[in-house]
Amino acid sequence: MRIKATDSTLLIIDIQERLFPVILDNAAMAEHTAWLQQVAQRVGVPVLLTEQYSKGLGPTIAALRDGVEDTAILEKLHFSAAGDGELFKRPGGERRQFVVCGCETHVCVLQTVLDLLFVVEEAVSSRRASDKALALQRMRQAGVQIVSREMVAFEWMERAGTELFKTISREFIR
Repeated sequence: MRIKATDSTLLIIDIQERLFPVILDNAAMAEHTAWLQQVAQRVGVPVLLTEQYSKGLGPTIAALRDGVEDTAILEKLHFSAAGDGELFKRPGGERRQFVVCGCETHVCVLQTVLDLLFVVEEAVSSRRASDKALALQRMRQAGVQIVSREMVAFEWMERAGTELFKTISREFIR
């Protein structure tokens, strides 16, 4: 199955202020996630953010939250973003493909993608590398597709030779 811009939503899970400092390779994960968020916005893919118990973990980091509509931010207590069905009521939640990134890979990301479909390998992380590796292995075994951010971008664009392709290539593909 290919990732189609018209069918997908980018789902950014729990990259929150109080959790972020203890996440493995947090700067790289945030950079890759911001890259995906910017490409999604350029190609017309809705972006949804989740926040796990924001009273305790704080809001999504500013680099990802700035400019995001309040209706695109889902407060949750279930570990899976799909746990209570609220995700599917948000703008973009009606789409059939979810491209998932965020943290922690072995908790909220894992449980969400087991309910959904795609996860971007370099845009997820956990506190420990071993937890991330085990979670990705388990996702694969469950039939989840593990993809890279460039795979997502190229599949969203579908073809070369368009103005969108030229813009995305110039600004994001290096």
